[in-house]
Amino acid sequence: MRAAATSQAPTPKLQAPIALALLGLALFLLPLVALGPRTFILLHDNLDSEVVWLYLLAKLHLALASGPGAVVQPIMDGLPRDALRSGLSVTVLIFNMLPNSPLAAYLVHEALVRVVALLSMYGLLRSYGLPRPAQRGLAASVALLWAMLPMYSVFGLSVLGQPMLLWAALRLRQGPGSWAAWAVCAAFPGWSALVLVGPFIAVAWVAGLTLDVARRGRAAWPATRRGVGGLALLLAGYLVVEWHMVYSLLIAKEFVAHREAFDLARLLPGQGVGAGLREAARLFWLGHYHASPFFKGGLVLAAGVGLARVAGPARGRLARQLGAGLAVVAALSLLGALLPLLSARLQGRLPLLHAFTLSRFYFLLALPWVLMLALVLRQLPAGRLAYGLVALQVPFVLAANLEFTNNALALLGRPRPDAPGYAAYVAPGLLGQVRSFIIRRTGQLPPAYRVACLGLPPAVAQLNGFYTLDSYQTIYPLAYKQAFRPLIAGELAKSPALAAYFDAWGNRCYLFSAELGRDFMVGKRPARPVQHWAFGAAAFRRLGGRYVLSAVRLADPAASGLRLLGVFDDSQAYWRLHLYEAVPGG
Repeated sequence: MRAAATSQAPTPKLQAPIALALLGLALFLLPLVALGPRTFILLHDNLDSEVVWLYLLAKLHLALASGPGAVVQPIMDGLPRDALRSGLSVTVLIFNMLPNSPLAAYLVHEALVRVVALLSMYGLLRSYGLPRPAQRGLAASVALLWAMLPMYSVFGLSVLGQPMLLWAALRLRQGPGSWAAWAVCAAFPGWSALVLVGPFIAVAWVAGLTLDVARRGRAAWPATRRGVGGLALLLAGYLVVEWHMVYSLLIAKEFVAHREAFDLARLLPGQGVGAGLREAARLFWLGHYHASPFFKGGLVLAAGVGLARVAGPARGRLARQLGAGLAVVAALSLLGALLPLLSARLQGRLPLLHAFTLSRFYFLLALPWVLMLALVLRQLPAGRLAYGLVALQVPFVLAANLEFTNNALALLGRPRPDAPGYAAYVAPGLLGQVRSFIIRRTGQLPPAYRVACLGLPPAVAQLNGFYTLDSYQTIYPLAYKQAFRPLIAGELAKSPALAAYFDAWGNRCYLFSAELGRDFMVGKRPARPVQHWAFGAAAFRRLGGRYVLSAVRLADPAASGLRLLGVFDDSQAYWRLHLYEAVPGG
């Protein structure tokens, strides 16, 4: 597709569509900010993990720290700083600008990510997808739809910034004169995650260059050289941004990561090609929860309407383009579903293969779907039908966006009981009661003792200033995992499923209970006692632990080597906390 060219400055009237799109985005974000501290933000893999380390790096001034002596003391009794993502990141920068308010930092960051997403998709479509003046409104509508997709904003532009990277690749293919394209390649790593999208974007980029050479032969070589240069600049940027992790894990080898003990064969017992194909179908139609999950039926319907309304050679051309787009989606879905099975089969011969998540091709799934919608709109008049096809996608997108739907329900007075707002989840008043009780009883501040949590994520304690032995981390020392296991060995022995969950994976280095299973969010209603908890209290004390913060009541704490010190409640909190102390010799 050729780029749109104009030599005149855009008039205010021509800027109206993008201004309206930005207004629409502001209205979309309104439920997220209208509730203030009561707003709901994603909990799983977000507030229970990512937000915490961003907050602690800012609070402890460790964003740019490195080396064996740099540790994050509140996490796992001193998590190596190099186990966390780089401080050379826009995300980290924003949290450092608001070090005392992780919620404000999160909301500002999310708003910026979505604004950049809208502008980058609009720029891509105006250059290569919907370039005619009459299509400005359609381009702005699709850009707004893209910016509203459900996604994890804490991962920066890893998903929603992909249009700007595609724009850069197309500009480099077009000619050598675009400094902006080179700038995008250099800057993108600073607001995205290497481990989530870097290798997979590289594979897609190389595949695109290969197909271009196959189609155009020698005529494609100049563009191929520029494309290789852009990819090299992108990967070099990732190496610069993530030098902490690359150096500590691959060069200096400061510690052996727990990921090297991943056992995918145990995590995927008996799963074969049939299970992989079912997972591929799920990824095809729904996507992955980390990377814009929403039902794609509306987009398929839009494609059918577009093919029905277009006649002649244009229909055949559109059919081929849509077929190619669906083939790309199918290939990405198959890779995302089948590569974990391949890793499980090969991990004995390639020991480090299982430490790297090969399935993350699903992070690339959202963009081709939305571009297929743009291909359909390109062939239609910019009228009611075209805008109606864009509007058709909105309910699918909004329904899948948990931050939008949960906050909208709360504003309507119908909050979901299993979706606590930020203040109820973090519960500063409740945890403040516990902290004050310990100070009155012992005179000790949180750095002087260690806690662990049962029935609530350790992130809750970490966000309230406690120092925890447990945590949810994607990388931490294998030696620590081995030292932590005796605390929960009795419970793992009761549940083979939990044993596999910890031993073969273990990102959640938590206090487990076979009675609770993988329920890590036990609210105070209804009350749920644990009858028998085989806790390694002696091992807990040897590791430095003193208190257990439990969202559940233990029916017989003495049998677990614990004694109850108090029960704490707060009407604004999602939890009711039981404070137990490990008894010496217990």
